[in-house]
Amino acid sequence: MSALHLIRHGAVAELKLDNPAKLNAFTLEMLRAVEPICDELERDPDIRAVVITAEESKAFCAGADILEWSELEPFDFARHWVREGHRVFDRLARLSKPVIAAINAHAFGGGLEFAATSDIRVMAPKATLALPEASVGIVPGWSGTQRLIRLLGEPMVKEMALFGRRISADRAFAAGFVAEISDDPKALAFEMAGKLAGKSARAVEVAKYMVHAAAGEDRSAMIEALGAGMISPTEDRDEGVTAFREKRKPNFSGKET
Repeated sequence: MSALHLIRHGAVAELKLDNPAKLNAFTLEMLRAVEPICDELERDPDIRAVVITAEESKAFCAGADILEWSELEPFDFARHWVREGHRVFDRLARLSKPVIAAINAHAFGGGLEFAATSDIRVMAPKATLALPEASVGIVPGWSGTQRLIRLLGEPMVKEMALFGRRISADRAFAAGFVAEISDDPKALAFEMAGKLAGKSARAVEVAKYMVHAAAGEDRSAMIEALGAGMISPTEDRDEGVTAFREKRKPNFSGKET
């Protein structure tokens, strides 16, 4: 059984890390559970928002399970660990539904990269962020040097990636990486998700696409998704499909349905 759980709370889904014995570190099994969960969330119209949480421990997520990846052959490490992790985190970042991360404790390495896939982050006062990979002879592999540059800025990411320096909740808030600091980030995240669930689902989705396109998060797909949304509710689209089925020339009107 994977230590990554999908739990439904009405219109809000909880994506929970549950590997406290290893400080909620990611295993390959957990990584491989992300994409099926994302697919399930995309297909469920009743889910309006997602909250990322972690089982209580000293860390929200300590990153990748060192004992697991250190046993891999070099090519398997690059192919199955780094590339697969990067792909599934990208999938989560591009989820059409809004995602809020409740960072209840330290988020290091892959744990920070996991939190970075969310749209909004809230953080406990004593939690810290770090990219400690250089201390074990590797580099960030799940977007730590890519997505985090957009979210935290080059100087701060260099502090973490080169020196292993921890970033406090106050600095993360000042940088705009976290929306709020709270003694109970999980409760705050669910409160925010509940408010999102009361908004127009389509308006929230399109707003997320627009912001992602501006920020460079899968820009080409976001632009084409927006274009498809504009063209779908037209008589021309319906006429084109009908004409194809009836094997005749379409008669386009240029009108909306």
